[in-house]
Amino acid sequence: MILHVPYLDQSKAAPTGCESVSAVMLLNYLGYPVSIGEFLDNNLDHGFFGKKDGELWGSDPRTCFVGDPRDPEAMGCYAPVIVNALRRVAGGEYEVKDETGAEIDDLCRRYIDAGMPVVLWASINMKPTVNGPWYRLLSTGEPFMWVSNEHCLLLVGYDEENYIFNDPWENNGVLGYPKRTVWERHREQGMQAVAMRKKT
Repeated sequence: MILHVPYLDQSKAAPTGCESVSAVMLLNYLGYPVSIGEFLDNNLDHGFFGKKDGELWGSDPRTCFVGDPRDPEAMGCYAPVIVNALRRVAGGEYEVKDETGAEIDDLCRRYIDAGMPVVLWASINMKPTVNGPWYRLLSTGEPFMWVSNEHCLLLVGYDEENYIFNDPWENNGVLGYPKRTVWERHREQGMQAVAMRKKT
């Protein structure tokens, strides 16, 4: 089972904006003619990442993108940020759901089998994730640990051995990754996923 979704590469337009590029591929598939640049400028909530007095500080990735997705040194964002951005584009016609915590097989059954791709968090090339760096949250000053090698892909299908993705990293294209590996990396990133459903 594979959905044929228009592919976009993040390398030049948004080197750290895999979450947004995956969301734009989903929107393009649904007929919304939004570009990566338009999505970043008009729909994505942006925050800060950098040093203050020699210490790393940043925004909360649950509320906005940490840094600038056009900056190779930026961090990223988590599912609630992409939910909000997608709602700004398609909220009138589609329900946007934070599916964090759902098993991938369940997502395939409920969305892929119904013709709907899913934005899913895992890791770059499915490499093991790395704990850190730590930084302080601008909102509270408390320490926050970023899980490195974080990556967002668009789940477009599956077969017996693999989950199949439009992977925006370094023009990877449409790739199948072994199910067990995806399952592990998805868990390491908090089982985050975002999906859309047509309103009735």
